[in-house]
Amino acid sequence: MFEKINEDLKSALKSGDKFKLSVLRMLKSALQLEEKNKKEVLTDSDVLVVLKRQVKQRNDSAREYESLGKLETVEELKKEIEIINTYLPEEASIEQINKTIDDAFNKLNPTNMKEMGTVMKYVTENLTNADMTKVSAIVKERLSK
Repeated sequence: MFEKINEDLKSALKSGDKFKLSVLRMLKSALQLEEKNKKEVLTDSDVLVVLKRQVKQRNDSAREYESLGKLETVEELKKEIEIINTYLPEEASIEQINKTIDDAFNKLNPTNMKEMGTVMKYVTENLTNADMTKVSAIVKERLSK
């Protein structure tokens, strides 16, 4: 996956797409930093973690800028997210999320909020392409019943 980003970076450079080039350079930089910190070559799952982190940071920033009324910056961040999302697998549907949470509850039988971490760990291990904010909200709701 890292190679695909490098290839796309080269093609953006050749085509003169400055915006995409800047986004891909930021991604490459984040990936290289992660590789340096880990002191090993990144696997595709490591790359996915970094890409998801980049999307999350941009979503958080977009919400902040939106509250400040800086809509131009919000649009730019959304375009950056679109570019990053092309490298991420399709997000899990709400049905897939609910099924995995059901499996976790059936297997782990959690009874209180203290066990949320074990449920989240199970879901994370079994559903790599889900929005964990949604997952967390659903798990909290079910545990509070």
